[in-house]
Amino acid sequence: MKPSSRPRASSRLSDSVHHQLSMYALAASAAGVGVVALSQPADAKIVYTPAHARIAPNHTIPVDLNHDGKIDFNIKDTWFSTTTVDEDIIGSIAVIPARKGNGIAGYARSLHKWASALPAGVRIGPKSPFSSGRKVMVSGAIDIGTTTVGYCGGPWKNARHRYLGLKFTIQGKIHYGWARLNETCAKNGENTALLTGYAYETIPNKAIIAGETKGPDVITVDSGSLGTLAAGRK
Repeated sequence: MKPSSRPRASSRLSDSVHHQLSMYALAASAAGVGVVALSQPADAKIVYTPAHARIAPNHTIPVDLNHDGKIDFNIKDTWFSTTTVDEDIIGSIAVIPARKGNGIAGYARSLHKWASALPAGVRIGPKSPFSSGRKVMVSGAIDIGTTTVGYCGGPWKNARHRYLGLKFTIQGKIHYGWARLNETCAKNGENTALLTGYAYETIPNKAIIAGETKGPDVITVDSGSLGTLAAGRK
């Protein structure tokens, strides 16, 4: 007797995600471009968005993790002169929650609350050290009156393929996500960064693995072709 086979249970995306993917399909059809997401299984639970957005001094990059038209976080690069006799130029790159209830994985040390530069493979979820408010990724400075060599410090200094751990809400429920960036500290202490992708878990309160972009549970959205990633703004 052959053993009876049972259909594999599958989890379903939320109505909001189905709506979003339908909107992507409509936009792609109108623009004559394809959406990678539509070729993925319907039970995908991680929505990944590739990106290529440079974060330059005195510019801000908004991040809408779930593409609902509401900004979840802003990554801001500041670089400005002081008014001292020997002119100082100082700056930082920081990530700032755009809505109440959103949080960033990090820690407090010295005068700053730092955003952790997580390696790939780290689990981001309920047990992560989240807190609200602005978190500094890296800071820099140069004293024009005494030197031409700047200083940079912080967990994101010259980081490559590191991840922000992010917590945000969808319809009042907590979701977890990440944003992947590279950071560069120049000799004059000026910092720049490159946002290369971000993702979130569609199931509330479920942890996500930093850097997980492939597999049966991942759906990929090509936001660049649809223009859903906002350009950096001053």
